[in-house]
Amino acid sequence: MNNFPLLKDRILSEGKCLDGGILKVDGFINHQMDPDLMMAIGKEFAERFKDSDYNKIVTIEASGIAPAIAMGIATHRPVVFVKKKKPSTMQNMLSTVVHSFTKNIDVTICASKEFLQPDDHILVIDDFLARGNTAQGIIELANQAGCKIAGFGFVIEKTFQNGRKLLIDGGYRVESLAQITALEGNKISF
Repeated sequence: MNNFPLLKDRILSEGKCLDGGILKVDGFINHQMDPDLMMAIGKEFAERFKDSDYNKIVTIEASGIAPAIAMGIATHRPVVFVKKKKPSTMQNMLSTVVHSFTKNIDVTICASKEFLQPDDHILVIDDFLARGNTAQGIIELANQAGCKIAGFGFVIEKTFQNGRKLLIDGGYRVESLAQITALEGNKISF
């Protein structure tokens, strides 16, 4: 596994380990954001996926939007974000239900058929990979649209959960910029 040193250093210096295997990075990733770090993350994803064939970047609101847009800027490709609540203006939508372990609720996610077409090759970018539920939901939306998935990129992966295995077993390429092997006793391990 190849950790992105700039991100790893920030996680070690500013990340917080909470009970229940929760990594809190809200000071620089998913609440308050460091724009320089986010742009570096986008460039790193662009470099890691430079050999992949994709025409769109797909993410899910809200925490995946920043790294996906940073990659979109780096690669000059459009970014589509899957919504967690159906807007009143959306017609012809694709939808599926995913379970949020963080909030312990089922959420209906949706995207417009206008932005996910059968000839699209999408690259999925998100902030965290844990159990893989959100990724499975995006796979379902892609299947409904008839488009192909070129791979998945995650800012942070919890390797002690089974998300990577689900995606690899499904034949997908997975890149993570920081692989956390354990979150125990207020200690973050890589």
